[in-house]
Amino acid sequence: MIEQKTAEEVPLESTSPFELRVDLSKNVSESVVKKALETGDIGFLHSFTTGSAVDGPGVRLVAWTAGCQFRCLYCHNPDTWNMMNGMAIPLERAVLALNKYRHGLKVMNGGFTLSGGEPLMQDRFAVRLFAAVKEMGIHTALDTNGFLGERLSNEELEKIDVVLLDIKCWDPERHRHLVGKDIGPTLDFARRLAQRRKPIWLRYVLVPGLTDDENDIGKLAAFAADLGNVERVDVLPFHQMGRYKWEKLGLNYTLNDVHPPSRELVERVCGQFHAVGLTAY
Repeated sequence: MIEQKTAEEVPLESTSPFELRVDLSKNVSESVVKKALETGDIGFLHSFTTGSAVDGPGVRLVAWTAGCQFRCLYCHNPDTWNMMNGMAIPLERAVLALNKYRHGLKVMNGGFTLSGGEPLMQDRFAVRLFAAVKEMGIHTALDTNGFLGERLSNEELEKIDVVLLDIKCWDPERHRHLVGKDIGPTLDFARRLAQRRKPIWLRYVLVPGLTDDENDIGKLAAFAADLGNVERVDVLPFHQMGRYKWEKLGLNYTLNDVHPPSRELVERVCGQFHAVGLTAY
């Protein structure tokens, strides 16, 4: 059984994005949700976490949105697939929460990262939140799969200092199997960011047997190098920390027998990005 709490009982700040949160907006009416998506007056958030050193430059405050159109087989936060699992947070409350950390983030040369879920499922809220954060003088980062990148105008992109772009894999058929969507829009967004010289941190989850094909990674590395705006590549080793969520949510988890990649495999993949002149970790 999933222990359910009301939105009032759940704090906005969380010690970990791996905390399971469900049905926190189940009583929000369809009309309110529709208006929120149109205006950005309300966002549906899983949580805030502080002190991240892996979600952009410096020490970051990260807001995790609810709602995602991808269904990644290795997803460690499937509770963020459903927007209604997140808390309905007025924009003003979110801005006030962020403002508390303004001084500390500046001192630590950090900033604010909007992640998910997929933040661009709530593009109007994302745009307005980034605008408010930029007014505070805080560095901004968007962590996105890029599939909905066309929702952002060029002017709105200027409110984002760096895009953490998650490219799941290169082969189109394997990509559809892995996430349920085509890779084309993600690559189109990457090209658009390159045209506008918007810095990219490429994120690649390394899953043995799924995303470790040497030929595919070579093609992705060549694509990333040709863009000219990829500042670094984060090779993220697959882990099983989110498996319990699949079980609690009654979802069919197919990767029970998959182990994290070996050190040798991680080094090989990083080496493929190094070989085309990219910095990879």
